[in-house]
Amino acid sequence: MTTQSLPEIQIIEETDTELEPLYRVIIHNDETTPMDFVVEVLKQIFFLANDRAADIMLTAHIKGSAYVQTLPRMEAEKRVQHAHQAAGMEGYPLHFSIERE
Repeated sequence: MTTQSLPEIQIIEETDTELEPLYRVIIHNDETTPMDFVVEVLKQIFFLANDRAADIMLTAHIKGSAYVQTLPRMEAEKRVQHAHQAAGMEGYPLHFSIERE
């Protein structure tokens, strides 16, 4: 019977890379933007399923605001900007904000 020695495993820790902080995207209710438009924005810009988008829209409508998703800061800002542009092009005051997690 022969014994084999296992190769030595070296663990390398990366300590110089820092992860980008995460931000929560929040949608705010308004009395002007149509509900179906809000659902479409959540689906098209935030890539949410129809049921999840509808739940978020209804929560914001009832409670005044709702959590959408958590993203790295730059991605959150980009999606919020796209959502604001889409709403602005239609003349709606739909508003999102971000807050650090």
